Amino acid sequence: MALSYERLRLINGIIESPTSLARDPRLLASLHEWTGVVDGALGTLAGIHYNLFLGSLLDHDDSEGRQLGDFIAMRRTGTFLCTEMDYGNDAAALQTTCELDRATNEFVLHTPTPGAGKFMPNTSLIGGPKSGVVAARLLVDGQDQGVFLFLTPLTDENGPRPGVSIRPLPERIGSPVDHCLTTFDRVRLPREALLEGDHGRLTSDAGLDSSLGNPRKRFLHSIQRVTWGKLCMSGAAVGVSRAALAIAVRRAHLRTISGPKVGTRVPLAAHRTHHSRLLQGVASTYAMTFLQRAVTARAVDHTEAEREEVERLIAIAKGWITWESREVAIECRERCGAAGLFPLNVLADITQNLEGTITAEGDNLVVWAKAAAEMVFGHQADQDASPTVALDGQPLTDLSFLRGLLATVEQLWQVRARAALRGGPSGNPLGRWNVASNAGIEMVRAHARLQAADAFLAAIERTVEPGARALLEDLCRLFLLQELTPHTGDLLAEERLTPAHVRELPLAVDRLMERLAPELPVLVEAFDLPEAFLARVPLANSGHSLLRDDFLTAEEQDDDDSEPSSVVDIASRRHVQRTLPAPSEREFALLR
Repeated sequence: MALSYERLRLINGIIESPTSLARDPRLLASLHEWTGVVDGALGTLAGIHYNLFLGSLLDHDDSEGRQLGDFIAMRRTGTFLCTEMDYGNDAAALQTTCELDRATNEFVLHTPTPGAGKFMPNTSLIGGPKSGVVAARLLVDGQDQGVFLFLTPLTDENGPRPGVSIRPLPERIGSPVDHCLTTFDRVRLPREALLEGDHGRLTSDAGLDSSLGNPRKRFLHSIQRVTWGKLCMSGAAVGVSRAALAIAVRRAHLRTISGPKVGTRVPLAAHRTHHSRLLQGVASTYAMTFLQRAVTARAVDHTEAEREEVERLIAIAKGWITWESREVAIECRERCGAAGLFPLNVLADITQNLEGTITAEGDNLVVWAKAAAEMVFGHQADQDASPTVALDGQPLTDLSFLRGLLATVEQLWQVRARAALRGGPSGNPLGRWNVASNAGIEMVRAHARLQAADAFLAAIERTVEPGARALLEDLCRLFLLQELTPHTGDLLAEERLTPAHVRELPLAVDRLMERLAPELPVLVEAFDLPEAFLARVPLANSGHSLLRDDFLTAEEQDDDDSEPSSVVDIASRRHVQRTLPAPSEREFALLR
């Protein structure tokens, strides 16, 4: 944990302007694409400090007037306290209060019940002094004005600040972060602790002036940085997917097994059963990468009228990319056999760290359910998907035809969701939604894949070199065919496919596999993983061994002054943590 904070300070010392980073979603997403590969905990800490904490301060009033020097120089690390133990994804129902004391013109921050404890913020003493932005209900004369953010000092060199209780949570899977349960016992904050803006300002007579009359909208505005956090989670997932494939593809070409003739050996990559699964992962990862680029561009450049649509697109993309990345990473781990289970070879850490991206910034299923509810009637499915009779001569190599089929899938599920909602039990809103929700989720899933396909096709159009363009076209065909395969029954029933198409589809996929298999090394080389990273992964190099001679022992690591450069170092240090000095009784007491 301490090493991840050291690395965060290293990054902070290198970047030209922490405030510029916090204001630029493109830079934030890019930072996560690479830090997640090296150290999953580092990516988590960077997202919290730069996006959720510093970004929230910059997005509200008086950002220029606030004393941000300690946070910019990282003399104090920032964290974000929103989710509560008993409310989870139902953050709008949180119970922490921050009441205005008119007599002193101060706020009193308080945790009213054990279930209102802030769940999982990185608030321990590890990493040095910390401050947080705390989501709490603003109370004025006993009236609940909705949830706002409050800048709150949490710890200093001597431990937690008065009234702040910090309790370490049990160890979780993935790269370790100092997650804690944090509560407040009538902590006094100055008047300027409230983060104000057009969504809500306290007037001179302690009234509330807001452009948003709805408390829920005020809350969503206060935590709008969570949307950028979703973009960052997508970036982290895309980055580690590319890393997993780079390792697994190298392994597939380095590892040899007995060939068909006595005395011969062939690489694993020679077998269709092996390389086809990696190729499917590569096709999906290219689609994920292009979708991430397209969504990030929309996040940077959109009008206010497009804001809700763009925020929904970011949320949908986050769900699909993080779920898909987990599937890719698991496949890569399996294709590397037992050696892939050792954290020294990175893949085991990647699969576990991806679980965090799926849940962070809103659980994927909950986020998609919200998107589905908005899209059933609030979204117009692609008009190009209107059902028409498919011609026997329409080839499965035609990218436009395949894209249209995927659009049809989205439209079909939207029609089903609408019909289910209209036919649900009257007078029972939850009952009506329940009968429509599964179709709504499938609509969102199809929409995500259609957006990825469109981003893939746009990338092909930008590609001018003939060989690269042909290779991307084949990879896009593979992506579209593998996404369409589960829906052939629906497409056949809607007469968008013929029986001949359905019979030909497996053969079309196999022909693509045959053409693309020799290009696997080129396709993953384009991910541009630093050789210094791959050189430290035993699986990715010839003659690798997990024996002691091939990696540093704990004592040798202590003598090595070089800065670790990959997940390998994190894994090695984690497994020798028993050699480090134990925390003192005083440190344990402070944590308690």
